[in-house]
Amino acid sequence: MESTQLFNLAGKVALVTGASRGIGEAAATILAKQGAHVVISSRKLEGCEAVAGRIIEAGGSAEAFPCHIGDLDQIQAITDHIKTKHNQLDILVNNAATNPYFGPILDTDLGAYEKTVDVNIRGYFFMSIAAAKIMQAGGGGSIINIASINGRSPGPWQGVYSITKAAVINMTQAFAKECVSDNIRVNAIAPGLTATKLAGAIVDDANILSTIPMARAAQPEEMCGAILYLASSASSYCTGSVITVDGGLLA
Repeated sequence: MESTQLFNLAGKVALVTGASRGIGEAAATILAKQGAHVVISSRKLEGCEAVAGRIIEAGGSAEAFPCHIGDLDQIQAITDHIKTKHNQLDILVNNAATNPYFGPILDTDLGAYEKTVDVNIRGYFFMSIAAAKIMQAGGGGSIINIASINGRSPGPWQGVYSITKAAVINMTQAFAKECVSDNIRVNAIAPGLTATKLAGAIVDDANILSTIPMARAAQPEEMCGAILYLASSASSYCTGSVITVDGGLLA
C-alpha cells in the first residue's frame, strides 16, 4: 500500500503569529516538519528567533520576524517582507491573542476592552486581509484562525475575551464565503482549556477540570493535528468550518 502525501507541505510558505510559545510554537513546528518554510512571528524578536532556531536545528526551514498584530503598521511590514522575500504565502495561522482581564464583566475597563478587541478582532481581520491578498495573487492558500470554545459558550469571568472569540468564528465564515472564488480556504479551530501562558490562571482549577470529560487540560501539541489538516490538501473541500478540540467539554 502506498503512503499518502496529503499532509506534505513542501514548497509552501507559512506565517504563524504568536509563535514564540504555546499553540503558535506547536503549529510552527508541525508545519515545518511537513516541509513548509515557516515565518515565526510574535511581539518580541528574541522569542521568535529561539523557535526558529529550534526548527532549523531539527532540519526544518524557518525565519523570525517580529509583529504585534494590534499594530496595523507592523502587519503591513511583515506581509510586505513576505511578499518581497518569498513572493508567496500559502498558509496563515492567526494565533496571536490576548486576554488581559479575568473578572466580572461589569468591572471591565476601557483599556482591557480595547486591548482585547484590537488584537483578537482587528488584528485577525487585517492580518487576514493582508495575507489573503498575497494568496490571491499566488492562486490560493489556507487561513487558519485559532478561536476558542469560549466563542461558542462564554467562559466564566472571560467576558470580553469570549466575545472576541465569537467574532473570530463569524469572521472565519465571512472570509470563507468571500475568498472561496480565489481558492483561499478559511477555517478555524476552537481549542478547549490548553496549558498555555494565556490560560495560566485557570489551567489547574479543579472546578473547571471537572467539567471536561477528559478531566485535563490539553497540551499545545494536541492542537497540531487539526491545524495540519486545515493547512494541507487533506482539507481541500473544507472552508468556513470550525473544528472543536476540547476534550469533550462542549459535548
